[in-house]
Amino acid sequence: MSRVLCRVNLLARYSLGHAYRLSLLNPLAGSRRFYEAEQSTGSDAPTLPYGPGIPPPLKGIKILDLTRVLAGPTATMLLADLGADVIKVEEPSRGDDTRSWHPPSAPTLPSAPKASARLPPESAYFLAVNRNKRSMTVNFKDPEGLEIVRKLVAKSDVLVENFVSGKLASMGLGWEDCRKINERLIYASITGYGQTGPYRTAAGYDVIIEGEAGLMHITGEPDRPPSKVGVAATDIATGLYAHGAIMAALLSRQQTGKGVWIDCNLFESQIAGLANIASNYLIAGQEASRHGTAHPSIVPYQVFPCKNGFIMIGAGNNKQFKTLAENVLDSPALAVDPKFATNEARVKNRTELVRIISDVLMKEDRDYWLERFSGLGVPFGPINNIEQTFNHPQAIARGVTVEVEHDRAGKIKLVAPAVTYNGKRMEVQLPPPWLSEHTEEVMDELGYSAEQIADLRERAII
Repeated sequence: MSRVLCRVNLLARYSLGHAYRLSLLNPLAGSRRFYEAEQSTGSDAPTLPYGPGIPPPLKGIKILDLTRVLAGPTATMLLADLGADVIKVEEPSRGDDTRSWHPPSAPTLPSAPKASARLPPESAYFLAVNRNKRSMTVNFKDPEGLEIVRKLVAKSDVLVENFVSGKLASMGLGWEDCRKINERLIYASITGYGQTGPYRTAAGYDVIIEGEAGLMHITGEPDRPPSKVGVAATDIATGLYAHGAIMAALLSRQQTGKGVWIDCNLFESQIAGLANIASNYLIAGQEASRHGTAHPSIVPYQVFPCKNGFIMIGAGNNKQFKTLAENVLDSPALAVDPKFATNEARVKNRTELVRIISDVLMKEDRDYWLERFSGLGVPFGPINNIEQTFNHPQAIARGVTVEVEHDRAGKIKLVAPAVTYNGKRMEVQLPPPWLSEHTEEVMDELGYSAEQIADLRERAII
């Protein structure tokens, strides 16, 4: 039975009554935003044509998760969300590195399992990317521990690892070793730089790759040093690529009956993520630079300050700029001024126009301007902090969080899976595990007796 206390409530069908309640939470909730053609009402809201949800598509797929930190755990969590049985194998004494990355952490209940008494509190970082998994501990350095992992390989559909290239092979757990045990195994390697090339043995860290693969160069204000992104975007992107690659490999195995070695790495994932910036260089030899929140080719298209906060404005064409000038700034002359009448002119006179807009917006607070913008067709949005993000009417309506019951921490809230299927998210079946929570369970499935498990525990092999 699921240990989820409260399933995600997806508002797939709007009612007028609920829309009204949302408007009480936020006066702007019922207002038309820039991406809406017209005001949505209960009568024209979309309905579900196929019924709610889908069966877990990866049910029955067993995944051996040898990853730590963020990129690998993100990939395996997404697979676990789809119903795969993910066994996270961790080092016995401390487990995944992120278990010790606190504060912040969840509180530990007095009623927490005695077997977990020696463990530190559950870190918020670890809890973020390890839902729906089982945790067991194995000492790889011991031959008996290595044999346990080999038994897991034999029973697994997928192995996901993020060791430095060649490390597992030196331990007898490389691709060639594992395919001899299980020729249908999909073996996904997530590294910093890939399995070949001069950097293949270098460790991969998100912030280093951000700098080395171009992202940091284009992030930050033009007159300030390069800046990292506020979240480990390269790790997350790599996890998404790995997740997609594993799904593709599972489909390939259906056709060929054979396993696949997937080579996924942070460096190439980040280069792929440069998108149009990379294309600008490859096609036209155009080097990139930092623009803060501004756009190099569109003005106004950036964050502007107001009296008590910030607003993002994206007037991407002349019609939108005319609306901005006339209906928001109360300065219709700007739209016909030769210095600002066209986007080319606005780019040329960027500094002056940004100053004019900023001076006007600084006269009132953020909520005032949000109301002025609402329904005009000019792209805009507030710069929300994290509390405001989770209290956003759309976040509340869509149910972007899920509450689960954790043995050590009690009720905790997690970000819900981001995708819905026929209007319903995949259910969170298991909370993030505490270290070694399922070791006995998995060892029993491998055929070990209670006496053997106790002996292996005593000798710190599991």
